[in-house]
Amino acid sequence: MIASIDEYGSELNRVPDVTLDFWLIKIMAVTMGETAADYLAVNLGLGLTVTSLIMSGILIVALVLQFGQKRYVPWAYWLAVVLTSVVGTLVSDNLVDKFGLRLETTTIIFSVALALTFIARYASEKTLSIHTIFTTRREIFYWLAILFTFSLGTAAGDLVAERFDLGYLNTGLIFGGVIAAIAFGYFALGLDGILAFWLAYILTRPFGASFGDLLARPVEYGGMGFGTTFTSLTFLGSIVVLVLYMTLKKMIEEDEQALLD
Repeated sequence: MIASIDEYGSELNRVPDVTLDFWLIKIMAVTMGETAADYLAVNLGLGLTVTSLIMSGILIVALVLQFGQKRYVPWAYWLAVVLTSVVGTLVSDNLVDKFGLRLETTTIIFSVALALTFIARYASEKTLSIHTIFTTRREIFYWLAILFTFSLGTAAGDLVAERFDLGYLNTGLIFGGVIAAIAFGYFALGLDGILAFWLAYILTRPFGASFGDLLARPVEYGGMGFGTTFTSLTFLGSIVVLVLYMTLKKMIEEDEQALLD
C-alpha cells in the first residue's frame, strides 16, 4: 500500500524536484538568510530577541500559506525556505550569543535534533524521500528537518570559520569541496540519492553562509566589505528572478500536460 502511494504521490508533491534550479536558489536563500539576519539584528538595531520574534511570526504566516497550497507552488515554497533560513540562523545565534553556548555544543545539539527528526519520520512514514511530500504529516517532518539543517549549517559554518579561525573563504571552499565529493559519490559511485540529498542540503548552508559573510563583513574582520544591505538585496533580487522563472516554467509544463491529457 505504501509503495503504491509513493509511486503516484509525486504528482501531488508539495516540494520541488531536485534540479540545478533548485540548488542555485537554495544556495542563494541560505546566503541571504545569513546576511539578512545580521542586517535586521545589527544594522537596524533590532537586536537578536526582537528580530527572532518578528521573523518567527512571519515564518509562521509563510508556513500557513505553504501548507495551504496542497501542491508545489514556487513563490509559497521559496518564501518559506528563505524565512526558515533567516530563523534558523537566528536560533543558532541566540543559543551562542544570548545563552552562551559554545559553537561545538550547538553543532552537536542541532545534529542530534536533525537525526531524531529523521528517525521519527522514518518510524512514522517508512521513508525519508523528498519526492512524496503529499500529506500534512510528511510536510511537518520536512519543514522541521529544513529548520534544523539551517541551524546546524549556521553553527557548523561559524565553528569552522571563526572558532577554528580558517576564515570565510577557506570555510566556503572546504564545504564546497565536500559537496563536490558527495555529488561525485552520487553520480559516479551510486551513493544513495536520499542520503546524498540531505547531506548536500545540510552542507550548502555553511557553504552559502560563508560566502555571504565573506561578501558582507568588513575587511578588518576577514570580509570584502560590501555590507549586509547590498549583499542581502543582491541575493534577494536573484531569488525573485529565479522564482519567477520557475513559476513560468511550471505554468508552461502544466499547460503542455493539459494538452496531452
